[in-house]
Amino acid sequence: MPHSLSAPVQKQERIQFIDALRGFALLGILLMNIMSQGQAHFYYTAMNLSQPITGPNYWSWLVESLFFEGTMRGLFSILFGAGTILLITRLEKKKSGLEPADIYYRRLLWLLAFGLLNAFILLWPGDILYPYALGGLLLFPFRNWSARNLFLASLFFLAIATYRVNSDLQDSKNTISKGRAIEQLASQKLSLTETQNDDLKKYQSYKADNSKEGIAKAAAKEEKQIKGQSYATIFRYYLDRNMRRQSLGMYNFMIWDVLIFFFLGMALFKSGFITGRHSVYLYAGLGIVATSLGLWLNYQEQHLLYQVKFDRYEFVQRYSFDTYQVRRVLQTIGYLSCLILLYKWLPFRKMFDVFRPVGQMAFTNYLSQSIITSIIFYGFGLFAALQRYQLYYIVVAIWIFQIVFSHIWLRYYSFGPFEWLWRSLTYWKKQPLKITTVKEELKQTMEIPAIA
Repeated sequence: MPHSLSAPVQKQERIQFIDALRGFALLGILLMNIMSQGQAHFYYTAMNLSQPITGPNYWSWLVESLFFEGTMRGLFSILFGAGTILLITRLEKKKSGLEPADIYYRRLLWLLAFGLLNAFILLWPGDILYPYALGGLLLFPFRNWSARNLFLASLFFLAIATYRVNSDLQDSKNTISKGRAIEQLASQKLSLTETQNDDLKKYQSYKADNSKEGIAKAAAKEEKQIKGQSYATIFRYYLDRNMRRQSLGMYNFMIWDVLIFFFLGMALFKSGFITGRHSVYLYAGLGIVATSLGLWLNYQEQHLLYQVKFDRYEFVQRYSFDTYQVRRVLQTIGYLSCLILLYKWLPFRKMFDVFRPVGQMAFTNYLSQSIITSIIFYGFGLFAALQRYQLYYIVVAIWIFQIVFSHIWLRYYSFGPFEWLWRSLTYWKKQPLKITTVKEELKQTMEIPAIA
């Protein structure tokens, strides 16, 4: 088979807008990841009550939780789904038989291996590559589905995810309700059955673990096990956490999380939504309505969480219905609509050029974020040493570095270093890396009609 038919997608074949969106989402993801990389993971959504929860810390938490948590990952996942259609379509046009599936699945199996590397070796238990690989393995059979059916599949996974989180919420409410009733019986010196004793212990354990005092205690224990410790000690600490996250965590939450947005991304690409084929009014309407509704739902949750001072035990009793995945879908679609609308407006189009190289090197930049933060927080001993708002100084520094590095690197090389390695492993052949001839790049700018 000629080399050209077995080569990966070249730089000039990229859709530049998707690259720019991917870069934007990737940098945004660091806003959340830094919260678990630089401090105990219990403070990902909760604030550290031993630090001020007003002023810069409050605004850092509010902006991140209200506007970015879950939405940047959602946007990144939508682009993964859209990219899957692009890749498979290209493979099936140039190859026959089982070769497209062979390349596609080999690509994902290597992605899974990189996810294990990121989680266990680079010490990032919040890794997304492993869930992406497992979720991606399910997409190939649905490549020829219509946009409508793909959208319905996304709604199906959204329903499952929403059911699961609300089932867990109801279980917690039942644990509290039964435990309190049994506690009343115990206070009256009445004898308890074996089942009642078990329910009482379960309630007491739940209360101890989820109260603000319990969260602070668990966070302090994590800080002690990580801060200033050797690589081997930190590795052993994260080993169990990674295994639980990549087994029970996958089944309970993460697989549904990624499938919602993978299928949504496939649907939006096939329908022409991502490629700007619809009216300005549709994008503007969705941008306003979906974003506003998503923000309103999110605000209800964050306001209550702050009101109870991040006490999950109190929060669960007052929280009636978990809208996490619903509001994420709304906010993410709203953001995507706004970004497409901005791209249609010529004065803003140049802004996307800043993010495009970051998106072209998204794999390298994602893994390098783990490398950089591990060195900063574990190597230099800054883990749990900074207040919440101070972590964003590091975020901005990493953003600047990755934007500048990506622009410079792609002047001389066709792909990022990890992209090159991934492609070479996928195609079982060393891929050319350095740009040897200078030629004008074919600009596939999505053919989105511009607004002057």
